[in-house]
Amino acid sequence: MSALAQKTDPTVFHNSNSQEFVTVYVADQLLGVEVKSIQDVFSLHDLTPVPGARKEIAGVLNLRGRIVTAIDARVRLGLEPRAEGYANVMAVGVQYKGDDYCILVDKVGEVLRLDDTSFELNPLNMDPNWKIFSKGIYRLDGKLLMSLDIEAMLSTIDLGVST
Repeated sequence: MSALAQKTDPTVFHNSNSQEFVTVYVADQLLGVEVKSIQDVFSLHDLTPVPGARKEIAGVLNLRGRIVTAIDARVRLGLEPRAEGYANVMAVGVQYKGDDYCILVDKVGEVLRLDDTSFELNPLNMDPNWKIFSKGIYRLDGKLLMSLDIEAMLSTIDLGVST
């Protein structure tokens, strides 16, 4: 059985005190989005800019008949936008308060099941722009995985709060 199959095969894990994450990268940072929060993972093709929209709203797209608002995770996290634009960017589709959104990320990785005992609160020295959107961290082999709080990313947009 492959390592990925072991990580995602429910027969391998009998621990109910774990979380399953889709790993994504924004810049070089490894982030995890809870699988239960995700509706779709897809490559972005057509994006329509919205005149006058806030800078973190990259535009809207039609995904199988649904209008989806695209949120640029780089901008949302206080990073520089992609120099090359949005061609071939990956997206994680989610729903918030009945509306469809996608979070634009640089790369989608694998699915990991992480034990709750390896969860830690955000480090004190974490960048405040990132801390707002982090549920906490998991220590992996030589890396930290930040658990992305999708609700926090979208609730401040809903309230008109800019970062």
